[in-house]
Amino acid sequence: MEKNSRICPLEKAGMLDNSLRKLVQNPARILKPYISKGMTVLDLGCGPGYFSVEIAKMLADPGKLIAADLQEGMLEKLNLKIRGTNLEHMIRLHKCEADKTGVTDMVDFILAFWMIHEVPDQDKLFIELKSILKPGGKIFIIEPRFHVSKKSFDEMINKFENIGFEMIERPKVFFSRTVLLAKINAE
Repeated sequence: MEKNSRICPLEKAGMLDNSLRKLVQNPARILKPYISKGMTVLDLGCGPGYFSVEIAKMLADPGKLIAADLQEGMLEKLNLKIRGTNLEHMIRLHKCEADKTGVTDMVDFILAFWMIHEVPDQDKLFIELKSILKPGGKIFIIEPRFHVSKKSFDEMINKFENIGFEMIERPKVFFSRTVLLAKINAE
């Protein structure tokens, strides 16, 4: 399989998961308005689990988090982080396939932090995400300003709206373009 040069390599995982990042991109502060106890959440492109651990803490039991990534090495870093903790039973590690997530669980909320721009066939991904999102479920997309232009971000939002989502808000996240979308129930 050809290596996707768009994907953040495992060697840079430390940049994604460090204490300095919490000063500008604090997971609890960013996600608190959207995560409730008992939800089922998909952290898509979870990397080494920077957001995954905080999401699981917010969900509490019986909440579930599916931490999905294309790279086995990223999932292993998260596995080492949660092994032996009370979060281990709440977080399910899931290795995505090259052309689809392969997640089949129905979820209440999807986080896609700085990863949509890495996906070659976004249209296919968006339809797959819609199929696993419960009616009224939400997807929070955060993309880096330095990789994603305003024009391409707005085009992505239009694609979601065309397949049955509505924009709820555009939360502020440091150095990012953001959108919170909800799946429209009428289907």
